[in-house]
Amino acid sequence: MQPSNQDDALTPPQRAARMALGIGLTLLALFVLRDFLHALGWSVILAIATWPLYHRFAARLGRSPSSAVPAGLFALFIALLVLVPLGFAAAAVVHEARVLVHLMHDAQQHGLPAPDFLARLPWGADMATRWWAMNLADPDSAKLLFGRVNPGMLARSELVGLTVMRRLVLFFVTLVALFFLFRDGVHLVDRLQVLGDRLLGRSARRLERVMVDAVRGTADGLVLVGLAEGAVLAVAYALLGVPYAVVLGAITGILATIPFGAPLVFCAAAFVLLVNGATAAAIALVVFGFIVVFLADHFARPALIGSTVRLPFLFVLLGIFGGVAAFGLLGLFLGPVILALFLALFREWTAT
Repeated sequence: MQPSNQDDALTPPQRAARMALGIGLTLLALFVLRDFLHALGWSVILAIATWPLYHRFAARLGRSPSSAVPAGLFALFIALLVLVPLGFAAAAVVHEARVLVHLMHDAQQHGLPAPDFLARLPWGADMATRWWAMNLADPDSAKLLFGRVNPGMLARSELVGLTVMRRLVLFFVTLVALFFLFRDGVHLVDRLQVLGDRLLGRSARRLERVMVDAVRGTADGLVLVGLAEGAVLAVAYALLGVPYAVVLGAITGILATIPFGAPLVFCAAAFVLLVNGATAAAIALVVFGFIVVFLADHFARPALIGSTVRLPFLFVLLGIFGGVAAFGLLGLFLGPVILALFLALFREWTAT
């Protein structure tokens, strides 16, 4: 769409004033929305990543993608995909945290006897047993180590409650924004394309394709590779005798989408094996787990993302890890997208 005749009639000072007004209002809007930018960013990323699936979902319902019914149902489906696993994980964490607090309280009162697995360690058994006897078996030493621990402090933690409430509010904002992006996405894309054409000309459509491909490629690389890690490690859990191998594999697959998330699970599983006396199996699980994570993070994931957006191997790694360092979890997607857009502009401006 070409600029209107009214736009052509503007004088240079009027054009400059309108540009200044647009920049100023944009900055003010970002300032007003500053507390919700992460939530809105997640809604945009989720909408772009799941847009083809949403269109197929709306077609199955026999509704237009611009209808509120498929938009609401699909947003609810995404909410359940996030909340159900997080709910189970949160319940398990709270339960284990309370057990740990009670254990520390009992250690202050009565001390903790050394567990049997310490004597079966392949190396350092004597040193570990002596340290346990000096620091945990004696109640006075345990008090010095743990300090004063109140078993009810977890339930009365106002800071934890406020943090959870804030996260829930941001998640609700993300879902509401996601609903409107699904319902009004076609119209919004049309308006953004008009704006892009006026600001950047022919480059706008190419940058739009690069951004969409980068978001979807990053989503595929993170989710698919993460699920593959979870499946492979679930087999390892089962073969090595880890309890609840399937459940742990599912948790591993979810956390594997986050850098360094999978090692939290398989290291905990290895500790369970170590406590049960399966020292060789615990060592094998840790070694195998880090090999899987190394191959996934340094080869499979960069190859999948890089092939989609034509990003070199190094740029994919820098985009993922640099994005996380700069923007948190949102940077998992923003990092590769920003570098893909930068590289697209560089190639266009340096083309001969």
